[in-house]
Amino acid sequence: MKVPVVIMRGGTSKAVFLNYEHMPKNKLLWEEFLLDIMGSPDHRQIDGLGGANSLTSKAAIIKKAESPEFDVEYTFAQVSIDHQMVDFKGNCGNISSAVGPYAIEQGMVPIKEPVTTVRIFNTNTKKLIIAEVEVENGRVKVDGSCSIPGVPGTGSPIYLSFTQAEGAVTGKLFPTGNPVDMIKTKNRLIPVSIVDVANPLVFVRAADIGLKGTELPDEYTPEKLKELEEIRSIAAEMCRFADRKEATAKSPAVPKMTIVASPADYTDVTGSERKAADMDIVIRMMSMQKPHQALAITGAICTTAAAFLPDTILSELVEIKQEVFRLAHPAGIMETKVDFVAGHISAIKVVRTARTILEGYVYTKRNYLQSYHFA
Repeated sequence: MKVPVVIMRGGTSKAVFLNYEHMPKNKLLWEEFLLDIMGSPDHRQIDGLGGANSLTSKAAIIKKAESPEFDVEYTFAQVSIDHQMVDFKGNCGNISSAVGPYAIEQGMVPIKEPVTTVRIFNTNTKKLIIAEVEVENGRVKVDGSCSIPGVPGTGSPIYLSFTQAEGAVTGKLFPTGNPVDMIKTKNRLIPVSIVDVANPLVFVRAADIGLKGTELPDEYTPEKLKELEEIRSIAAEMCRFADRKEATAKSPAVPKMTIVASPADYTDVTGSERKAADMDIVIRMMSMQKPHQALAITGAICTTAAAFLPDTILSELVEIKQEVFRLAHPAGIMETKVDFVAGHISAIKVVRTARTILEGYVYTKRNYLQSYHFA
């Protein structure tokens, strides 16, 4: 059978976008349905739409909002490549940037030129995201001069505001109640900060695990990746997502493993020289147990918040905290903008680009027709 889909790039990620009405009526079938579409489990995803990379094995399910407080509801799904599972726990900020353009193009929201504001309710985190999308002649504007590290060329800017993002998944700013915790691995005792803003992250200083912090994705040894996943799995248990022995299988996407360091000169994956004076922190993230090629948006939001929070391991690394925060990742430098009200963070804003790549149908192996909402 064939299912209507739209493939979109949002920031440095790519996802299959589906209208909620085209999902199986029984939500217990959603996991099987998405695995079918993406061609998982298979490390090549040769029999589906997945791109054999965690950044391209994603799905977004969009529904016109029932509440007048929002325009659309958005559910994010991280589809495992090698395992028979789909993780619905957290959100993806990069894919969030494509939700506004999708909603506009699909007629889910009224168009206002030159900028249409889309109020997005993320069902994974129960949080509001506000997208500002440029519109021209009744269509989403794609061309522009905005450039983001990790994406070739330029496009029209999309501004995302994450408001009141604390406790997005765990319900707590500090899931353990502490700004710093000590984690004991097989090899060492390591201080970490587990912070939940937009998505839960477990932060570790590069120096505490024998790294410089400026490593590129292909410079991690299998032994180091195993140690990083051990730390992440223990943190997952501390967040009560899963037992540490089962965290890789049951909670692979959250918390996200994040390595931080003080500003330093390095050469990024494009060969560009990055100077310490142009950044506020060096950051490296893991995505589904592999080094992220760039930086997750929710990761940037959480890191920005954590740098401004007292007593975290990040607050010690960042000397000067300004309205614009600069995060140096493998593909370049990302900026976030912090809005303050009465000395407290009210919202964190990022700029992204997005575009539609394909609109058509995907053919599934199984007939889900009788499970559709419209059947």
